[in-house]
Amino acid sequence: MSVDITASGTPTWRRPPGIARRVRYVLTENPVTLGAFGLLLLFVVLAAVGPWIVPYDPLATNAARTLKPPSAAHWFGTDQVGRDIFSRVIIATRLDLAISLSAVALSFAFGSLAGACAGFYGGWSERLVSRLVDTIMAYPLFVLAMGIVAALGNTVTNIVYATAIINFPFYARMARAEVNVRREAGFVEAARLAGNSGARVLAVHIFPNCLPPMMVQVSLNLGWAILNAATLSFIGLGVRPPTPEWGIMVADGAAFIISGEWWVASLPGLALMLAVFCFNLLGDGLRDLIDPRRRT
Repeated sequence: MSVDITASGTPTWRRPPGIARRVRYVLTENPVTLGAFGLLLLFVVLAAVGPWIVPYDPLATNAARTLKPPSAAHWFGTDQVGRDIFSRVIIATRLDLAISLSAVALSFAFGSLAGACAGFYGGWSERLVSRLVDTIMAYPLFVLAMGIVAALGNTVTNIVYATAIINFPFYARMARAEVNVRREAGFVEAARLAGNSGARVLAVHIFPNCLPPMMVQVSLNLGWAILNAATLSFIGLGVRPPTPEWGIMVADGAAFIISGEWWVASLPGLALMLAVFCFNLLGDGLRDLIDPRRRT
């Protein structure tokens, strides 16, 4: 609740705007955020209904239509074995988004929990989390992901695990720092004096105030996770062909760019670029929506 003073000096209580009004305000005040959310909605819709709207079977080959340029029949052209690239790009959206969301959700859940406990309780928990984070950060992160996938096998599940592991330090370090700053704040002391347990103080009073900077990190990591999965597929350690995936499609088409068939690699690469661009722009909008200090 907030207080407004009328012309006569009488205070009136005003309820903070609801979440729907807050979302509408953030989107209308920032056209870039509106565009990013619109692009995200497009990718989500394509991932949800893609198999039912694609004009061709993404796995069907046809030797009579190999390397056809974009046309009315094939909007993105065809690849070296006659598969429709537009259909494959649409179908790949679901797989790439699923890998990205799953990996970031795992790393956020475990990383923020470990970092929050380390920052709030200190002691052995802080030392354990710090040493684990230091161990992971000692390796080049993409090389570590390559090693994990190469050791466990290049399946979708292992790609998710590898991406989650290399993202774990970002959330653990951020959550530890944010909680460590706030654990002696006045509102935390008031919550303790009110009889709340340490776990409740951490979960209800401290952690929600740490979410805004972590949400920005989530949006950045979503794009980076898609790039990581696509790069693993590009070098042969990711999703196995002929499964439609943006990284595989770029790798398959790279050899044909020099001969003039630019669409085989460029159009899947454009879809990948738009997805990463979308998630990179979502950070400010998510911060404005979640930050409690902006809900007035």
